Amino acid sequence: MSASLQNATDARSGKGHRDENFPVASRLIHPRHRGAILAFYDFVRAGDDVADHNGLSPERKIALLDGLADALTGKGPADSEAAPLRRELASRGLPPTHALELLDAFRMDARKSRYADWDELIHYCRYSAMPVGRYVLDVHGEDPARVWAASDEICAALQIINHLQDCGKDFRDLDRVYIPQDSLDRHGADVAMLGAGRASPQLRAVIAELAERTLELLDAGAILPDLIDDLRLSLEIAAIHRLAVVLARGLTTRDPLSETVHHGKAAFALTAFGGILGTLARRPFRGRAVRAAAEGAHR
Repeated sequence: MSASLQNATDARSGKGHRDENFPVASRLIHPRHRGAILAFYDFVRAGDDVADHNGLSPERKIALLDGLADALTGKGPADSEAAPLRRELASRGLPPTHALELLDAFRMDARKSRYADWDELIHYCRYSAMPVGRYVLDVHGEDPARVWAASDEICAALQIINHLQDCGKDFRDLDRVYIPQDSLDRHGADVAMLGAGRASPQLRAVIAELAERTLELLDAGAILPDLIDDLRLSLEIAAIHRLAVVLARGLTTRDPLSETVHHGKAAFALTAFGGILGTLARRPFRGRAVRAAAEGAHR
């Protein structure tokens, strides 16, 4: 099976941006930026599909990821998943740094399937999630010194929410566990519990603890919409943040092994709209938040 996969395009799963738990370049984003964001998404999705492919050895995964990186930077043969992003980066004068960091995360996935503690998990998020927010902000011309830190908090939270929602599937399908071992130990849980049809009380306690820590990340990043100059991007992030808060709160009490911890269409729309309205109400007063962020950056 793996012998027939010559590049990252051949490993695509068929999953697209509309299948994600959070909006990707929704209609809130200005049309002039949507193409750049979707090109980035398609490139990253291709790398993620390689890392999650059951028919590939770790060594083959890394070779395909290296080929994807070389296609993006022009050091190797072209790949149809890299070409659109390469064009977007060239037209905007942006470096490939953020996309290449995502590939580093997928190389970690090929080599690593367990995490010792929260700090190790956040280190993974530094490469698997934070570059996404940074790229979107750079595409919009936002000031990195003002917005990257808050964006990093939100992006790490989104990644961990996905890990918690999919913890059973990741274990069963990929033998991959993002739940830190020290959290399992603290509550008397073990990895094998992730394979059950229902979470044990011990595992429920682990998930609730991690969900609470994720809410702390979201609280730290809550200021981000008020720091962003581009109104449409500000509203998009406000919607995503609000959706994430509701999901993280749900994970403090619900069981992702036996329950669907996702938004239905109606709840998704209402929750996102609530985040948008809150940001619009604060918009006339955002100068205070911007000044506070600038003062913090200079300390």
